[in-house]
Parts: sequence; structure tokens; C-alpha cells
Amino acid sequence: MRNFALQKNCRAGYPAHDHRPNKKVVMQAAQIIHAYKQAPWRVQRQWVGAFLLFVIGAAMIAALYLDVTARAAVAGREIQEMRFEITTIQRSNADLETQLAKLTSTAEMERRAIERGYRPVLPGELDYVPIPGFVAPEPAILMAAEDVTVPEQTLPYEFSESLVEWFDKRIKSGGAR
Repeated sequence: MRNFALQKNCRAGYPAHDHRPNKKVVMQAAQIIHAYKQAPWRVQRQWVGAFLLFVIGAAMIAALYLDVTARAAVAGREIQEMRFEITTIQRSNADLETQLAKLTSTAEMERRAIERGYRPVLPGELDYVPIPGFVAPEPAILMAAEDVTVPEQTLPYEFSESLVEWFDKRIKSGGAR
């Protein structure tokens, strides 16, 4: 009867399947579970390690953010100081230009000339002495200006005719060149 039961469970030449778990796998699982039950501090150590890793990562990201923010703030402050310095120098230049304009004004120059004993020239008191070979220099603004003439570009007719003209020429010549 036993032989008959085995043959009944075995179909098409396959051995009968035992539904019981493998003893080696069960023993290994039991050992792992027993090891963790014996030492719960290992699980705690893993949780503490993961938490510390998260804290360290967050601290590094925060430090990087603070570093970038601090550099941007320092650069912004330097820009403000340089703009203030530029404004101060521009005001100083404007003051100096105003002083120069005042000192070189006609009224001021005439006043200083009179203080030093000069007087305006009367007609007939001024003599011009001609110097042979002397040519008065041209003002610098006229010397810098160059007479620029645009050279005439000469292109062959083939490069200056339009597409319509080219077709018209081809049609009139009968397509021959």
C-alpha cells in the first residue's frame, strides 16, 4: 500500500515533493534570529549609526549653504563699498572740473592778469612778426580726421546680376551659354 501511495504522488516520473522546509535553511534562519535576540544592541547601533549619518550629512549641507551665503554677503558688501568709492571719486572729479572751469574762465583770467600788471592790448600796439618757412600747426582735431574714401568695388557682371536677369539671359540665348 505504501508503494502504491508513493506512485500515486509521483506523476510522469517526477519524485514526490516533500512540503516540509529544508532543515539547513531553517537552522540558519533560527541562528540569525537567535543572534539578534541575544544582542539587541546591534540593531540599536545600526539605528544610531543611520541617525548620525543623517545628522552629519545635514550638517555638511548646512555648512556648505552657510559658506556660500557668507561669501555672497562679503562680495555684496565689497560691491557696495566700491560703488560708494566710485561715487566719492566722481564727486571729487566734478569738484575739480568745476574749480578748473572757474580758474580758466575769462573773467578770472582777466582779473589775475590785471593783478600781475598786464593790461588789454590797444589797437596798433600789437605787431606780428612774419617768420619765413614757419607753418602754423593745424589743430589736433583736424589732424586726427582722415579723409576716408570708399574704394569702388569692381565685381564682374556675373556676380552682380540678379537671378531674374540670369534666367532672362538664358531664355533669350536659348539655354546655350
